[in-house]
Amino acid sequence: MGNGERDLAGRVALVTGASSGLGARFARVLAARGARLVLGARRESLLADLRDSIAGEGGEAIGVAMDVTDEASVRAAYDAGETAFGTVDTVIANAGMNMEGPALDLDIAAFDQVMAVNVRGVFLTVREGARRMIAAKADGRVLIVSSITAQSVSPGLAAYSASKAAVLQLGRVLARDWANKGVNLNILCPGYIETDLNAEWFGTEAGHKQIAKWPRRRLMDGDALDGAVAYLCGPASRFVTGSVVTVDDGQSL
Repeated sequence: MGNGERDLAGRVALVTGASSGLGARFARVLAARGARLVLGARRESLLADLRDSIAGEGGEAIGVAMDVTDEASVRAAYDAGETAFGTVDTVIANAGMNMEGPALDLDIAAFDQVMAVNVRGVFLTVREGARRMIAAKADGRVLIVSSITAQSVSPGLAAYSASKAAVLQLGRVLARDWANKGVNLNILCPGYIETDLNAEWFGTEAGHKQIAKWPRRRLMDGDALDGAVAYLCGPASRFVTGSVVTVDDGQSL
């Protein structure tokens, strides 16, 4: 599997939102480096292909039904991971959603849903992971997936941008709180990669105009985040916590 690096062998990683897009990619990156994977998503049936693909390449993974907004569901996912592999010592809080459109027209229920998944869900996921890592005295790694929209203005993305800014600062505070407890927590701010969430938008004329405004006038390749994810979840990042790592090909410049 992968490039021969096995620096995550022996680690157990839980990835939320793993059924597609970035979450599935992150899971493959960690599995290729030797981690055993707990794949979390609301629809467990969608995880089967990824689980089988990882197994086919010599890795180990289980799929678990996981609603990140529900604390009991989050705990159950960690329980399943512990039963299968032992203590989860690596977490990627990736599950997220978006509601586009003018803020003046945004239904408040939609706003609340974005905040529930993107902020409450991240908090519940990383808190439960940290509790267990600390109890097990594990060398913990937690990675929160934020966005370049957390720090730059993106018209029509008020709820999404606010949620990503919230988890960026949440992550920095938690990193400080847990710095002396054996848990490294960092925040990844990706630029735009074509995924299920944005493919339709970037196929429109307005989407093309957005790309044209970026210095390099392109979306990032699917593997653009691989190196950062592997580093922040691996042993080489032992002195890195509370960092906000932007990988965006200059899109936010």
